[in-house]
Amino acid sequence: MLSRSRVTAGIAGLTVALIAAPVAAQSDSIQRTPHGDPDISGIFTFRTITPLERPAALADRATLSAEEAAAFEASERTRQNRDLFDPETGAPDAGYQSRAEGGVLSYNEFWYERGVELTADKRTSLIVDPPDGRLPWREESRRARALNRLNLRNGFADHYTDRSLSDRCILGFNAGPPMTSASYNNNVLILQTPGYVVIQNEMVHNARIVPLDGSPHGEIRQWVGDSRGHWDGATLVVETINFRGETAARGSSRDTHLVERFTRVDPDTLMYEFTFTDENHFTRPWTAAIPFRRTDGPLFEYACHEGNIGMYGIMAGARELDTQPVEGTR
Repeated sequence: MLSRSRVTAGIAGLTVALIAAPVAAQSDSIQRTPHGDPDISGIFTFRTITPLERPAALADRATLSAEEAAAFEASERTRQNRDLFDPETGAPDAGYQSRAEGGVLSYNEFWYERGVELTADKRTSLIVDPPDGRLPWREESRRARALNRLNLRNGFADHYTDRSLSDRCILGFNAGPPMTSASYNNNVLILQTPGYVVIQNEMVHNARIVPLDGSPHGEIRQWVGDSRGHWDGATLVVETINFRGETAARGSSRDTHLVERFTRVDPDTLMYEFTFTDENHFTRPWTAAIPFRRTDGPLFEYACHEGNIGMYGIMAGARELDTQPVEGTR
């Protein structure tokens, strides 16, 4: 068992290495665009089996050995595999509803594009700060989020605004900002022109156009916030504020302040690091680091709910649930 001091030191060293790597990469041989900016363009995947938060069973482990990582990866691939899911018992449980809970398990494993391996350094969480690899929730926000997740799982919907933004096809559940690995469509296209960078996610084909001209943030609140970027050596730094409200990100609000950093660390890899600050929900800022790996294109259109007819079904199902008697009330 590793001591807490050793774990903390290990995480701190990892964070420094992740942040310092771009500095070491800055040289005359850096890849550049025709207009002279560091070249971070391309189509990338950010899928990984490394969870955002460190599992409780690995609380004292920042990284795993090669053998431990292989065992963890195999266990997770089995746990999440929908083709192995038993709709009667709900096992193995990877968040799927059993038939008794109204689950229909609409997709089989063919449609999933999850990560199958941990990050190359075998981290047990994408979060690198706080050192415990966990989201630093305020207790009241933790309880509110748990209730919201339960309502979503049970089909609650008095109004369409009770459903998530991904249910409503406004934002993808992994597109952010910030971007985090999820079940599928973990792909992003980054384009660069003089004075702008475009970040287009495959999920719900959202595109952020990020000015690099030093102009101030606008006043209009948007679902994805208002982004402005600048170069810090070889690293693109994107600062986003003025969110309209909740976004696809965990625990966001109108006061969310997001800083993303994109650095090419080798010809086929970008290191994507973000720091998320929102005192309404978290006791302190938190930081995650995710490797973006070059992948073949093109991006495909994600036709969410094929015209959003799915929302009609969700609301109709909720109204049907309203007619059912509650056990113990007769």
